[in-house]
Amino acid sequence: MSPATASKGRRRAVFVSDVHLGSKHCHAEELAAFLSTLDCARLYLVGDIVDLWWLAQRRARWGQAHNHVVEALHALRRKGTELIYIPGNHDRPVRRFCGLALPAMQVRRRTIHVTADGRRLLVVHGDDYDAVTHFGGLQEKFGDWLYYRILTGNQVLNRIRRSFGLRYWSLSEFLKRQSGAAERYIERFVQAGLDDAQRRGLDGIVCGHIHRAGLVQRDRLIYANDGDWVESLTALVEEADGTLRLLSHRGDVLAEIPPRLRLVQENGLARAA
Repeated sequence: MSPATASKGRRRAVFVSDVHLGSKHCHAEELAAFLSTLDCARLYLVGDIVDLWWLAQRRARWGQAHNHVVEALHALRRKGTELIYIPGNHDRPVRRFCGLALPAMQVRRRTIHVTADGRRLLVVHGDDYDAVTHFGGLQEKFGDWLYYRILTGNQVLNRIRRSFGLRYWSLSEFLKRQSGAAERYIERFVQAGLDDAQRRGLDGIVCGHIHRAGLVQRDRLIYANDGDWVESLTALVEEADGTLRLLSHRGDVLAEIPPRLRLVQENGLARAA
């Protein structure tokens, strides 16, 4: 069965993170195509948009597709989309501008997004939770080294798949799902984010950072990870009625949380939550 495709129309908000422009693993062409189809009131850039780590090490890969991403962002701004940039760990220097409204966008360390149905969601990149989720030391360094080797293999595999007319498929995502250690790390990250939202008296969290897209509701709290553009090629959107959807770069709906009122009605209650 093919995945459902989201209906086109003006959206209240779109969330994108972990683009890593400038790194060799960025899928800039796919992102530029996705951005060119958007019609939204607000676009959140949830960290690691430009990979300053790669730029600092003079290993930057910047081609025409990367320029197309920047051009697509400018086009959205000209159409009236509000841009909010929440820097991550790979574009950390941008945090010096937090609190400012620059000509093209606002820069925030974190912010709260209020959905159409009144749910208040913490929007943050997610590297704040590294102290809780990471092991550190040699094990972590080896994991980083192996991860980038796998991403390179992912690129090669998908070049071959494209030559045969096949759709994008994430080898790196598949391998991570086979790893018990990776799954435990992701679970610690999800719980850390939900705990943070709960401490702040909010209804959930929108984040990125770990390159694992997800949209779930746990104990009435929403965990939304908009994914990335080196592996999953996904984004989170809020529709006009407050529906939250996780989309692939082709517009397929991967997960959905309906508005709060509809959730309550589906549970057989006549009042709003």
